[in-house]
Amino acid sequence: MRTALSIAGSDSCGGAGIQADIKTMTMNGVYAMSAITALTAQNTTGVRAIQEATPAFLKDQIDAVFEDIRPDAVKIGMVSSAELIHVIAERLFYYEAENVVVDPVMVATSGSKLMKTDAVSTLIKELLPLATLVTPNIPEAEVLSGRTIATKNDMLTVAKCIGEQYGCAVLLKGGHSINDANDLLYANGSYKWFCGKRIDNPNTHGTGCTLSSAIASNLAKGYDLESSIQRAKDYISGALAAMLDLGEGAGPMKHNFALNGKYAEEN
Repeated sequence: MRTALSIAGSDSCGGAGIQADIKTMTMNGVYAMSAITALTAQNTTGVRAIQEATPAFLKDQIDAVFEDIRPDAVKIGMVSSAELIHVIAERLFYYEAENVVVDPVMVATSGSKLMKTDAVSTLIKELLPLATLVTPNIPEAEVLSGRTIATKNDMLTVAKCIGEQYGCAVLLKGGHSINDANDLLYANGSYKWFCGKRIDNPNTHGTGCTLSSAIASNLAKGYDLESSIQRAKDYISGALAAMLDLGEGAGPMKHNFALNGKYAEEN
Protein backbone atom coordinates (compact mmCIF):
# COMPACT_ATOMS: atom_id res chain seq x y z
CA MET A 1 0.00 0.00 0.00
CA ARG A 2 1.25 3.49 -0.83
CA THR A 3 1.91 5.81 2.12
CA ALA A 4 1.89 9.54 2.81
CA LEU A 5 3.12 11.64 5.72
CA SER A 6 1.48 14.87 6.85
CA ILE A 7 3.67 17.30 8.78
CA ALA A 8 1.23 19.88 10.09
CA GLY A 9 -0.70 21.23 13.04
CA SER A 10 -3.62 19.59 14.78
CA ASP A 11 -7.09 21.13 14.38
CA SER A 12 -9.27 20.33 17.38
CA CYS A 13 -12.51 20.77 15.40
CA GLY A 14 -11.29 18.36 12.72
CA GLY A 15 -11.80 20.40 9.56
CA ALA A 16 -8.22 21.34 8.73
CA GLY A 17 -4.66 20.39 9.62
CA ILE A 18 -3.64 16.86 10.51
CA GLN A 19 -7.25 15.72 10.88
CA ALA A 20 -8.24 16.90 7.40
CA ASP A 21 -5.04 15.44 5.97
CA ILE A 22 -5.62 11.99 7.42
CA LYS A 23 -9.25 11.95 6.24
CA THR A 24 -8.23 13.09 2.76
CA MET A 25 -5.33 10.66 2.42
CA THR A 26 -7.53 7.78 3.56
CA MET A 27 -10.28 8.68 1.10
CA ASN A 28 -7.67 8.96 -1.65
CA GLY A 29 -6.41 5.45 -1.08
CA VAL A 30 -3.11 5.82 0.78
CA TYR A 31 -1.99 4.97 4.31
CA ALA A 32 -1.76 8.24 6.26
CA MET A 33 0.88 9.08 8.87
CA SER A 34 1.56 12.27 10.80
CA ALA A 35 4.17 14.41 12.51
CA ILE A 36 2.42 17.12 14.52
CA THR A 37 4.01 20.57 14.54
CA ALA A 38 1.56 22.15 16.95
CA LEU A 39 -1.64 21.63 18.89
CA THR A 40 -4.33 24.22 18.28
CA ALA A 41 -7.47 25.03 20.23
CA GLN A 42 -9.79 26.12 17.45
CA ASN A 43 -13.21 25.77 15.95
CA THR A 44 -15.00 27.14 12.90
CA THR A 45 -14.99 30.68 14.33
CA GLY A 46 -11.31 31.06 15.08
CA VAL A 47 -8.07 29.89 16.72
CA ARG A 48 -7.97 30.33 20.51
CA ALA A 49 -4.50 29.01 21.31
CA ILE A 50 -1.47 27.35 19.72
CA GLN A 51 0.96 25.06 21.54
CA GLU A 52 4.02 24.25 19.41
CA ALA A 53 5.89 20.98 19.47
CA THR A 54 9.52 21.32 20.42
CA PRO A 55 12.05 20.99 17.59
CA ALA A 56 13.50 17.86 19.21
CA PHE A 57 10.10 16.18 19.49
CA LEU A 58 9.18 17.04 15.89
CA LYS A 59 12.48 15.52 14.77
CA ASP A 60 11.69 12.35 16.75
CA GLN A 61 8.29 12.06 15.07
CA ILE A 62 9.74 12.44 11.56
CA ASP A 63 12.55 10.00 12.29
CA ALA A 64 10.13 7.43 13.74
CA VAL A 65 8.08 7.48 10.53
CA PHE A 66 10.94 7.40 8.02
CA GLU A 67 12.87 4.70 9.88
CA ASP A 68 9.93 2.29 9.87
CA ILE A 69 7.35 3.11 7.16
CA ARG A 70 8.99 5.33 4.55
CA PRO A 71 6.39 7.68 3.03
CA ASP A 72 5.89 7.77 -0.73
CA ALA A 73 4.89 11.43 -0.42
CA VAL A 74 5.10 14.16 2.20
CA LYS A 75 2.63 17.01 2.68
CA ILE A 76 3.71 19.97 4.83
CA GLY A 77 1.09 22.26 6.25
CA MET A 78 1.03 24.59 9.24
CA VAL A 79 4.48 25.22 10.70
CA SER A 80 4.51 28.34 12.81
CA SER A 81 8.18 28.88 13.70
CA ALA A 82 11.56 29.05 11.96
CA GLU A 83 13.04 26.45 14.30
CA LEU A 84 10.46 23.84 13.33
CA ILE A 85 10.81 24.58 9.62
CA HIS A 86 14.57 24.11 9.94
CA VAL A 87 14.06 20.69 11.52
CA ILE A 88 11.66 19.62 8.77
CA ALA A 89 13.97 20.77 5.98
CA GLU A 90 17.01 19.10 7.54
CA ARG A 91 15.23 15.78 8.04
CA LEU A 92 13.64 15.71 4.57
CA PHE A 93 17.04 16.46 3.02
CA TYR A 94 18.64 13.72 5.15
CA TYR A 95 16.08 11.11 4.09
CA GLU A 96 15.97 12.30 0.46
CA ALA A 97 12.18 12.55 0.71
CA GLU A 98 10.22 12.34 -2.51
CA ASN A 99 7.00 13.98 -3.69
CA VAL A 100 7.12 16.83 -1.18
CA VAL A 101 4.05 19.10 -1.33
CA VAL A 102 4.29 22.34 0.66
CA ASP A 103 1.10 24.20 1.56
CA PRO A 104 2.45 27.47 3.00
CA VAL A 105 -0.28 27.98 5.59
CA MET A 106 0.00 31.52 6.94
CA VAL A 107 -3.57 32.44 7.90
CA ALA A 108 -6.53 30.23 8.87
CA THR A 109 -9.83 30.44 7.00
CA SER A 110 -11.19 32.28 10.05
CA GLY A 111 -8.50 34.96 9.63
CA SER A 112 -6.23 33.90 12.50
CA LYS A 113 -2.49 34.23 11.86
CA LEU A 114 -0.71 30.86 11.94
CA MET A 115 2.91 31.66 11.01
CA LYS A 116 5.41 33.91 12.75
CA THR A 117 7.12 36.55 10.62
CA ASP A 118 10.61 35.05 10.89
CA ALA A 119 9.26 31.65 9.83
CA VAL A 120 8.37 32.91 6.35
CA SER A 121 11.99 33.65 5.42
CA THR A 122 13.08 30.23 6.71
CA LEU A 123 10.33 28.55 4.72
CA ILE A 124 11.50 30.34 1.58
CA LYS A 125 15.19 29.67 2.13
CA GLU A 126 15.18 26.09 3.41
CA LEU A 127 11.94 24.33 2.55
CA LEU A 128 10.80 25.54 -0.86
CA PRO A 129 13.98 24.32 -2.61
CA LEU A 130 13.13 20.79 -1.38
CA ALA A 131 9.53 20.94 -2.61
CA THR A 132 8.13 19.10 -5.59
CA LEU A 133 5.16 21.46 -5.48
CA VAL A 134 4.16 24.50 -3.46
CA THR A 135 0.45 25.40 -3.28
CA PRO A 136 -0.01 29.04 -2.21
CA ASN A 137 -3.27 30.94 -2.39
CA ILE A 138 -3.23 34.53 -3.65
CA PRO A 139 -2.25 36.22 -0.34
CA GLU A 140 0.41 33.61 0.38
CA ALA A 141 1.88 33.93 -3.12
CA GLU A 142 2.10 37.69 -2.64
CA VAL A 143 4.15 37.14 0.51
CA LEU A 144 6.41 34.54 -1.13
CA SER A 145 7.05 36.69 -4.20
CA GLY A 146 6.86 40.21 -2.78
CA ARG A 147 4.46 41.12 -5.61
CA THR A 148 0.81 42.13 -5.76
CA ILE A 149 -1.70 39.92 -7.58
CA ALA A 150 -4.82 41.55 -9.00
CA THR A 151 -5.29 39.89 -12.40
CA LYS A 152 -4.76 36.60 -14.21
CA ASN A 153 -1.64 38.06 -15.81
CA ASP A 154 -0.31 38.81 -12.33
CA MET A 155 -0.86 35.14 -11.48
CA LEU A 156 1.25 34.11 -14.47
CA THR A 157 4.05 36.45 -13.46
CA VAL A 158 4.09 35.47 -9.79
CA ALA A 159 3.84 31.71 -10.37
CA LYS A 160 6.85 31.89 -12.69
CA CYS A 161 8.72 34.10 -10.24
CA ILE A 162 8.26 31.65 -7.35
CA GLY A 163 8.95 28.57 -9.45
CA GLU A 164 12.14 29.87 -11.02
CA GLN A 165 13.49 31.39 -7.85
CA TYR A 166 13.06 28.28 -5.71
CA GLY A 167 13.24 25.51 -8.29
CA CYS A 168 9.85 23.93 -7.58
CA ALA A 169 6.53 23.60 -9.35
CA VAL A 170 3.89 26.10 -8.24
CA LEU A 171 0.13 25.64 -8.06
CA LEU A 172 -1.21 29.16 -7.55
CA LYS A 173 -4.77 28.88 -6.30
CA GLY A 174 -7.06 31.51 -7.78
CA GLY A 175 -10.02 31.23 -5.44
CA HIS A 176 -9.42 34.58 -3.75
CA SER A 177 -11.60 36.78 -6.00
CA ILE A 178 -9.34 36.56 -9.06
CA ASN A 179 -11.41 33.99 -10.92
CA ASP A 180 -13.92 31.18 -10.50
CA ALA A 181 -11.69 28.69 -8.68
CA ASN A 182 -9.25 28.38 -11.59
CA ASP A 183 -5.79 27.35 -10.41
CA LEU A 184 -2.53 27.92 -12.28
CA LEU A 185 0.31 25.40 -12.44
CA TYR A 186 3.79 26.56 -13.39
CA ALA A 187 6.22 23.66 -13.85
CA ASN A 188 9.33 23.13 -15.97
CA GLY A 189 8.86 26.43 -17.77
CA SER A 190 5.26 25.74 -18.79
CA TYR A 191 1.83 26.90 -17.61
CA LYS A 192 -1.40 24.95 -17.25
CA TRP A 193 -4.75 26.23 -16.01
CA PHE A 194 -7.00 23.92 -14.01
CA CYS A 195 -10.50 25.24 -14.40
CA GLY A 196 -13.04 24.78 -11.68
CA LYS A 197 -16.58 25.94 -11.02
CA ARG A 198 -17.02 27.99 -7.89
CA ILE A 199 -19.32 26.10 -5.52
CA ASP A 200 -21.62 28.32 -3.47
CA ASN A 201 -20.68 26.87 -0.11
CA PRO A 202 -19.46 29.13 2.72
CA ASN A 203 -18.04 26.15 4.60
CA THR A 204 -14.49 26.12 3.25
CA HIS A 205 -12.50 25.45 6.43
CA GLY A 206 -9.51 23.31 5.49
CA THR A 207 -9.76 23.54 1.69
CA GLY A 208 -6.03 24.24 1.30
CA CYS A 209 -5.07 21.37 3.60
CA THR A 210 -7.39 19.04 1.76
CA LEU A 211 -6.22 19.97 -1.74
CA SER A 212 -2.53 19.62 -0.93
CA SER A 213 -3.09 16.30 0.86
CA ALA A 214 -5.06 14.92 -2.07
CA ILE A 215 -2.28 15.96 -4.47
CA ALA A 216 0.33 14.29 -2.27
CA SER A 217 -1.79 11.14 -2.10
CA ASN A 218 -2.00 10.91 -5.87
CA LEU A 219 1.73 11.57 -6.29
CA ALA A 220 2.33 8.75 -3.80
CA LYS A 221 0.24 6.44 -6.00
CA GLY A 222 2.39 7.22 -9.04
CA TYR A 223 0.23 9.75 -10.88
CA ASP A 224 2.10 12.54 -12.64
CA LEU A 225 1.82 16.07 -11.31
CA GLU A 226 -0.93 17.29 -13.64
CA SER A 227 -3.07 14.18 -13.10
CA SER A 228 -2.54 14.42 -9.34
CA ILE A 229 -3.76 18.02 -9.31
CA GLN A 230 -6.82 17.30 -11.47
CA ARG A 231 -7.82 14.30 -9.33
CA ALA A 232 -7.36 16.41 -6.19
CA LYS A 233 -9.52 19.21 -7.57
CA ASP A 234 -12.23 16.73 -8.49
CA TYR A 235 -12.12 15.32 -4.96
CA ILE A 236 -12.34 18.69 -3.24
CA SER A 237 -15.20 19.73 -5.53
CA GLY A 238 -17.12 16.66 -4.41
CA ALA A 239 -16.39 17.39 -0.75
CA LEU A 240 -17.65 20.96 -1.11
CA ALA A 241 -20.68 19.99 -3.19
CA ALA A 242 -21.82 17.63 -0.43
CA MET A 243 -22.77 20.82 1.49
CA LEU A 244 -21.92 19.70 5.01
CA ASP A 245 -23.00 22.40 7.46
CA LEU A 246 -21.42 22.26 10.92
CA GLY A 247 -20.43 25.00 13.32
CA GLU A 248 -21.18 28.69 13.71
CA GLY A 249 -18.44 29.95 11.38
CA ALA A 250 -16.73 28.73 8.21
CA GLY A 251 -17.38 25.04 8.67
CA PRO A 252 -15.55 21.96 7.37
CA MET A 253 -16.13 20.05 4.17
CA LYS A 254 -17.51 16.53 4.01
CA HIS A 255 -14.26 14.66 3.42
CA ASN A 256 -16.06 11.31 3.45
CA PHE A 257 -18.69 12.29 0.86
CA ALA A 258 -17.87 9.20 -1.21
CA LEU A 259 -17.72 6.79 1.72
CA ASN A 260 -19.97 3.75 1.47
CA GLY A 261 -20.16 0.21 2.78
CA LYS A 262 -21.68 -1.47 5.78
CA TYR A 263 -19.40 0.21 8.34
CA ALA A 264 -20.71 3.62 7.32
CA GLU A 265 -24.38 2.71 7.40
CA GLU A 266 -26.75 4.79 9.50
CA ASN A 267 -28.55 3.02 12.35
